[in-house]
Amino acid sequence: MKEKAEKPDVRLNKIAQKLKQMRIDKGYTSYETFAWENGINRVQYWRIEKGSNITLKSLLKVLDIHKVKLSEFCKDID
Repeated sequence: MKEKAEKPDVRLNKIAQKLKQMRIDKGYTSYETFAWENGINRVQYWRIEKGSNITLKSLLKVLDIHKVKLSEFCKDID
């Protein structure tokens, strides 16, 4: 029996795009430079910006780097 392909959660994409935009707004054109300068594994951060591997712990770390509260970040993601 074949498993149904799971539809990607639109909210994950919104989170990923918002994090990418925050990085760009901070002046980082490269996700690799941002990750390196902030002590995040570059592959892990690439996955975060692609919405494929976002843990709550990783999200909180990135929000702390940007000095953004979780409640503020999530207010327009539904």
